[in-house]
Amino acid sequence: MMRFLRVCAIVMALTAAAGPAFSEQPQPPREFVPVDEVPAGEQIPAINMVAAAYGFVWVAVMGYVWSIARRLKQVETEINHLESRKK
Repeated sequence: MMRFLRVCAIVMALTAAAGPAFSEQPQPPREFVPVDEVPAGEQIPAINMVAAAYGFVWVAVMGYVWSIARRLKQVETEINHLESRKK
């Protein structure tokens, strides 16, 4: 039990010593910064990302619909084959 208390005391001492180091780091401004004042290197071309995302989603949806249609056609062929064997 004493060993556990010593370890806890050491951990608390180390975290207390490291505390000011974290608070010394500069904090980002918490105020509104207009887009005109943001440096060009930090701006993100959003239209390209949105277009790429929409394109990916549409390609995925069309691929899924094509896959479903192909499997449905195969099932219909099997059903017709089984119905013709039944008669």
